[in-house]
Amino acid sequence: MVRGRLHRTRLLLRFVTYSLPVVAFALAAYFRFSLAAMYVRTASIDPFAYVGLLLVATIMWALVVEHYHVCDLEQIFAPSGKSKRTFAACSVTYCAVLAAAFFYRNTTFSRLFIFASALFLFCLATATRVLFGVFLSWRNNGNGHCAKILIVGTDEVAHRTARVLRGGQVVPCRIVGFVRLEGQPVLVNGCPIYDLDDMPKLAFGNGIDDVVLAISPARFADVANILTKLRPVCAPVRMALDLGENIVIQEKLFNFGGTMMLDLLPTPAESPSYLLQKLVFDVIFSSIILLLAAPMMIVIAIAIKLTSPGPVLFVQERVGLNGKGFRMYKFRTMRVDGSQQSDIRWTTAEDARRTKVGTLLRRSNLDELPQFFNVLKGNMSIVGPRPERLHFVKRFLQDIEGYNRRHVLKVGITGWAQVNGWRGDTSISKRIEYDLYYLRNWSITFDLQIMLLTIFRSFFHENAY
Repeated sequence: MVRGRLHRTRLLLRFVTYSLPVVAFALAAYFRFSLAAMYVRTASIDPFAYVGLLLVATIMWALVVEHYHVCDLEQIFAPSGKSKRTFAACSVTYCAVLAAAFFYRNTTFSRLFIFASALFLFCLATATRVLFGVFLSWRNNGNGHCAKILIVGTDEVAHRTARVLRGGQVVPCRIVGFVRLEGQPVLVNGCPIYDLDDMPKLAFGNGIDDVVLAISPARFADVANILTKLRPVCAPVRMALDLGENIVIQEKLFNFGGTMMLDLLPTPAESPSYLLQKLVFDVIFSSIILLLAAPMMIVIAIAIKLTSPGPVLFVQERVGLNGKGFRMYKFRTMRVDGSQQSDIRWTTAEDARRTKVGTLLRRSNLDELPQFFNVLKGNMSIVGPRPERLHFVKRFLQDIEGYNRRHVLKVGITGWAQVNGWRGDTSISKRIEYDLYYLRNWSITFDLQIMLLTIFRSFFHENAY
């Protein structure tokens, strides 16, 4: 059975991967306390303390390898990013190990041991991935049992499904036949073609491991009748979801009040990692920034009051998560004129509405400091697509295909588009391109990268006026 073999292989890979910190600690202990002891003085050690450190490393490793998909079979043959994910998982694990070593005051841990175990863990994780890839490739080259698949369908969808199954890298498959449905063209070859009425002939001695329905969405209503016809075949029945171009299924079916649902356009905003990591990071970081910047914000508020009449804060309606409006805060940088021009026009390089203090604030991005209060309120995140005004959202919805996809994530103070120069009165299509890239590739490490780039690129940017 295909699924059974997948489960066994995944279980083996997960077990080996989860065990790697134990092996890494054992190798590091031998290296530090046996080999290196001849050259580096070794103080008395508390073995129970190192066992506790191993427990921290193992638990954290088990969590992060799931988040970074280090032990996913499908990622073994991914074209790129494998070493990056492994390095990220090791880095997060050893941040926890170093924190535990720092706060555990009853013993002093060997720095050489910690460094060696981190290096061994990365090397072991890389070797595990390579060896599993070699094993799966060896098995797929005729050295293992091939799963025998009967495909229901003979049209273009069945042809594509057969091609993918034959070229499968995780579980080798051999197509033993196709079942033609009424009115279908025959676009497949090289295997016997059956009709649904022929299924009783395949009831015994057929060697079929799995039956795969490869039908177009237009035939989904026929699934119940097809399953009835397939009852004589003693094999599990699966369905290949081919919903057409540009629709990629990334999630599993889930039960929602007794109704089975499938995500066709999933969003990271619903994932536990996004909800938890974003919330914790946003709250902690925003609180620190507001505490550290409080004296500066008081000085800015006084400067705004002394140099131009009007309120200190500028409050404007913006569009956020799921298209909901919210009131975004900024330090006021323009003169109060009572018009609504700021809602329907961009700020230009020589904008006469700006105050002298406002020009400096916009150049340095300090006018956006109050947005950290929006983050604490939950309206915004530190990193995400920049929130837009309702007037422009309505216009862009008509002019730019897929514009509203950017609103399936929380809007942010900074974003991938902004650190790449697409801010202010610049190309909207390029901005959306970068926002959608962020949507597809979100991770907490990507957020940290954007924040670092914000520090180095955004201050005094040529479009910050």
